[in-house]
Amino acid sequence: MDALSEPLSVAPQSAQASSPTRLRDLGRRAYEPVWRAMQAFTDARDTDTPDELWLVEHDPVFTLGQAGKDEHVLFPGEIPVIHVDRGGQVTYHGPGQIVLYPLLDLKRLKLGVKEYVHRVEQAMIDTLGDWNIHAQRRDGAPGVYVNEAKIGALGIRVRRGCTFHGLAFNIAMDLEPFQRINPCGYQGLQVTSMLDLGGPSGLDAVKPVLIAHVARQFGLDIRPAPPPTF
Repeated sequence: MDALSEPLSVAPQSAQASSPTRLRDLGRRAYEPVWRAMQAFTDARDTDTPDELWLVEHDPVFTLGQAGKDEHVLFPGEIPVIHVDRGGQVTYHGPGQIVLYPLLDLKRLKLGVKEYVHRVEQAMIDTLGDWNIHAQRRDGAPGVYVNEAKIGALGIRVRRGCTFHGLAFNIAMDLEPFQRINPCGYQGLQVTSMLDLGGPSGLDAVKPVLIAHVARQFGLDIRPAPPPTF
């Protein structure tokens, strides 16, 4: 498994980006400052701006997408609820979950939104497969599932052909907060994690594997970079 500190080059499956893709591991952060920084990066970029991948582990938070209905937040308790500008309904972010924000220029990669979503899901499916965990998609319900339980959620936004927001991948986390919502707007939807399925007990084992599969899906030349300052 490749370490995050090493450059990662993978043969492209789509048009190669014009410059290396910067990988930034933000560590653990509150949700809203990262969200605002994603917006600012997307608004400021132009056709020559290199793509970036942001890895982060968020403090506990519920987020409601643009179509989100407050009724799907059942009893949030002490966990804050934030209305955001991605697609989708309500989800939970918290410690033990990998959140990956691909900040990609789809026009440069010559990809449509549907294909982008398919490739992000496939990267999670392939990552799980490396631990012999068989995962699949569900028709009409974006994300990745194992035995009907959701393990990877997807909520995206595309502005001027560029993506932000991204995926949330349950690795080794307390799943109790999901019982306080209807995950992704589905009452009674079961949620699982890699640890519960016999996978690793921490994020560090999974991060480089996930990044390698994302790189392979999009033909990215990954180069580690310092985290953004905000």
